[in-house]
Amino acid sequence: METSLYLPVKAFLESAGYLVKGEIGGCDLVGISGDEPPVVVICELKMSFNLEVVLQAVDRAAIADEVWIAAKISAKGRGREADKRYRDLCRRLGIGMLGISDRGDVSVIVASVTPMPRTNPKRRSRLVREHQKRRGDPVLGGSTRVPVMTAYRQQALGCAAALLNGPLRVRDIRAGVPEAGKILLSNVYGWFERLDRGVYGLTDAGRDALVRWPQT
Repeated sequence: METSLYLPVKAFLESAGYLVKGEIGGCDLVGISGDEPPVVVICELKMSFNLEVVLQAVDRAAIADEVWIAAKISAKGRGREADKRYRDLCRRLGIGMLGISDRGDVSVIVASVTPMPRTNPKRRSRLVREHQKRRGDPVLGGSTRVPVMTAYRQQALGCAAALLNGPLRVRDIRAGVPEAGKILLSNVYGWFERLDRGVYGLTDAGRDALVRWPQT
């Protein structure tokens, strides 16, 4: 699975000075530098190099300063990484290629360059904002068919945890969850119920969510 490639690539980019998190804005892996403005690096993971991952990288190029694709290196040396035409295509598009060995070693096959300016600043801003607001790195890049632990879901769980022992006013929750008012009012997941003006309680769905995603 692609998730098995995430930690080696994360370590590789963190050694280059990036703060890396998985599954941000639909991207398998996003690294952001501490500079201002930040440098954004995106990497898409696949078990083998193919055309689909190149198309994904082309889409990500509109919001990143560097785009990489990463895949396992073929044990028999017959993978796309050995095809000069595939490497040349990535090179012309400015897409970097990372190869991961069975031992988890990461090697640069094609370096990433930026052949053209960013074209989607709004989408880029959403990506950076989600990366900065998400606490920790709760999702392995490459995960599929599982709910992504977004910054919004983390804050909603924070509200649910605060209400576990009984109803509270919004102002009492806001100290730990700055956006509590908006989250409780919108009630996207159906975890909360309005009991009075500015007073909310926890539904059974909210209690189930805390069992699924226990708060530490």
